[in-house]
Amino acid sequence: MSESPPPSSSPSPVELREEMRGPVMWLTIDRQERRNAINAAVLEGLSDALARANRDTAVRAVVLTGAGTRAFCAGADLQSGTSFKFDYAAPYQGIANLFRQARQSTVPLIARVNGACMAGGMGLMAMCDLAVASRQAVFGLPEVKVGVFPAQVLSVLGGLLPRRVLAEMCITGEPIDAAQALELKLVNRVSDDVDDSVDWLLGRLLDKSPAAIRRGLYTMKKIEAMAFEESMAFTESQIGLFALTEDAAEGQLAFREKRKPQWSGR
Repeated sequence: MSESPPPSSSPSPVELREEMRGPVMWLTIDRQERRNAINAAVLEGLSDALARANRDTAVRAVVLTGAGTRAFCAGADLQSGTSFKFDYAAPYQGIANLFRQARQSTVPLIARVNGACMAGGMGLMAMCDLAVASRQAVFGLPEVKVGVFPAQVLSVLGGLLPRRVLAEMCITGEPIDAAQALELKLVNRVSDDVDDSVDWLLGRLLDKSPAAIRRGLYTMKKIEAMAFEESMAFTESQIGLFALTEDAAEGQLAFREKRKPQWSGR
């Protein structure tokens, strides 16, 4: 297991809280007075944390949530008046870069949706590999109500929602509730106690092979944009690499010996 180097920069504790709970990194946007809206410090902190999580093999999962019970994340902080203004000469921008980073993550990302999940918050939820929600959670793309339209979030939501549902949410700006989100498979589980759902997911994840999960997520994400034959050729080569890991040897030996495997993560 490797140790994470100290971050080059980090947000104020009131902006983004980071906590290790065993092998799980918890990231909590803590801006309750702004319904956990995204600002530059939150984006920088999330990017830095994901980079360190992916460098440290001791980190088995990342849970992303918002402080309190009202909101997971309300999207961009409209109070700043500069939410959609940036250096147009720069081809890569903050939240889009975070979505790119999440797409490359081989550590499972879990969204703990504890309340309103709106606009850019929908993007944070959708960039995660798994998502659980409280029953009071609502999901929406209300950008048209303030004269703009969902943009970067479409790149991470497009594969999760049916085309007509996504179009309706974008064009009307009206939200859906947690029950609808579950029916549409936008989230994995809805419950009265969202932490029970997080524990349920982690319990089913943390006892599995770390090496298989990391390389497996890499494989899943790589083939998403591939044509069938390209995908088949890539996965043919990947299964051979899976079989060469220490975890693969241990897992199969443990199966034959009828015992629990002792994963090395290699």
